[in-house]
Amino acid sequence: MEENQLNPLSKVVVIGGSAGSLEVILQILPNLENIDSIAIILILHRRNSDDNVLEELLRMKSGLEVNEIEDKTPIKAGRVYVAPADYHLLIETRLEFALDVSEKVHYSRPSIDVAFESAADVFGDRLTAILLSGANSDGTEGLIAVKGKGGTTIIQSPETAEVPYMPTYALQHMEADYVLASGEMAAFIRNLVG
Repeated sequence: MEENQLNPLSKVVVIGGSAGSLEVILQILPNLENIDSIAIILILHRRNSDDNVLEELLRMKSGLEVNEIEDKTPIKAGRVYVAPADYHLLIETRLEFALDVSEKVHYSRPSIDVAFESAADVFGDRLTAILLSGANSDGTEGLIAVKGKGGTTIIQSPETAEVPYMPTYALQHMEADYVLASGEMAAFIRNLVG
């Protein structure tokens, strides 16, 4: 097996967020080390641009390898993957990413719902889905799908969210496994290792 290739026991963390979520991610990533058995996938609502400022910022803040996702990129543990702007992110059963340009969902592409649902289908109970700050209802249906497939669901405590609408909406429509303050998330992810 290729080094860091996901194996059937690897865990995957998919983090979705919109307005106000980048600050939380910049809190989480510097506090993750020795997570060679986990892949982290970021789905952020962001403007479409040709630059890779977001990826460079995440690389500076993290000791992990950070990659913007391209179509057919294989998923490897110990890395952070960032969904590109203006594409829905799907995960194929052969553990590769697929990019899709179908209609926006909740005015968003990438849609957190689409990514969470696709990841739930592939990873089942090995998946942890985290919903952060944001200003629309994207992510709630995806969290419900993750829970339905045996995955773990985490919603950012609205009190710690810069824009609390997204986590508040999710909490009104489902029961998450955990509601965590932004400062508690890195420790939770580290505890998934092992």
